[in-house]
Amino acid sequence: MLEQQDDSKAPCPLNLQTCATRDDWLHDCEGGVTAALGFKAIGVHAGFRADPNRLDMALVAADEPCACAATFTRNVFCAAPITISRSHLDEVGYGIARGIVINSGNANAATGSIGLENARRTTEIVGEALGCPPSEVLIASTGVIGQHINLEPYIASLPQAVVSLNAEGGHSAAQAIMTTDTVPKEAAVQFDGGEVGYPGATFTVGGMAKGSGMIMPNMATMIAVITTDAPLMPDVLHTALVRAVNKSFNKVTVDSDTSTNDCCFLFASGQAAPGSAPFAPDTAAYARFESALDHVCQTLARKMAADGEGATRLVTVTVAGAASDEDADLAARAIANSPLVKTAICGHDANWGRIAMAIGKCGASFSQENAAIDIMGLPVCREGLTVAFDEDEALKRFENPEITIDVDLGAGDAQTTVWTCDFTHDYITINGDYRS
Repeated sequence: MLEQQDDSKAPCPLNLQTCATRDDWLHDCEGGVTAALGFKAIGVHAGFRADPNRLDMALVAADEPCACAATFTRNVFCAAPITISRSHLDEVGYGIARGIVINSGNANAATGSIGLENARRTTEIVGEALGCPPSEVLIASTGVIGQHINLEPYIASLPQAVVSLNAEGGHSAAQAIMTTDTVPKEAAVQFDGGEVGYPGATFTVGGMAKGSGMIMPNMATMIAVITTDAPLMPDVLHTALVRAVNKSFNKVTVDSDTSTNDCCFLFASGQAAPGSAPFAPDTAAYARFESALDHVCQTLARKMAADGEGATRLVTVTVAGAASDEDADLAARAIANSPLVKTAICGHDANWGRIAMAIGKCGASFSQENAAIDIMGLPVCREGLTVAFDEDEALKRFENPEITIDVDLGAGDAQTTVWTCDFTHDYITINGDYRS
């Protein structure tokens, strides 16, 4: 299994622009999942992995129980931690929680009643260490499917992990949840509350994510934890999270496979404005929070796509002119999931015929004589026919860390954007050796 934790070893182009657009009132900040007030985290080597230098357990905890929302995989083979976390959020995806523990190295998926009991017992161990009920503990796991998880690393490591929790621990937590990721994925932004009725407050949204392979989420991402110090009620938080996920993590595909362990958690401490009224929908404060959440989620999603297993390029696919949102998504995913398109990008080949093939097979309603295709800003197809372009200029543009494909179906006004990556020899090497 080819895994790295040293940030300096990353082959993927993570120096790319993190998000296409940003409002001028939104500002980047450091800290990732602990950037927001009221949260602490730590990543440790607990023993789920043999390498003693490999962090393999992350703990993120709020100072006090707080609002929490989540989205989860729709894969029928969902992992035991997914089932338990859903139950702790009353099967509706939101509630009150104190923290989350995440292990890497073992997915605890397809493990039956033993796996469920191990997940339940884990929340009891964490709850005892944090001093809260097990029902306020959420859990996630990532790694090999079909193997029973050993609880001893939790029992041995959690008491000290709780003692070590700190407001600068976000980076180590992001490292601890990595599997075939080559770099930790973090993001955080802030905005001024004074402009939206909360004078003196600065609100922060920050998070971490992992995901490099088995990536085409459906209602969630591989694993993501996001925090905010804005005041929000759990149900409102859930509404915002679902919208953000559908515009970010659910628009990522590395290999068209939806994991058994996909989950995304959002905690809201309210500590930036203690005692203040919660953000209500249809207010300026809530609108700015949604924009900040969108920015963090899309930044993390793009980093996931850029760090796809073996990837050398982030690929942004935009489909416009579709007859419906569903058709736009069908066409964009057909392009993003096509091995022929992804290998052409790996080979720096502006082969627009593969893109035309992908949209033509996908089932979206359009006429080929209305279709237009651009690759990296170069028109290559108009009215369904080839357009002469400079091959040398195309080769030069393939050196960019981000490759853009723009398609107009000429059938309506709907559009969408999906993020993926190129498909290289290393993807096969990594996955061929995954259990070795």
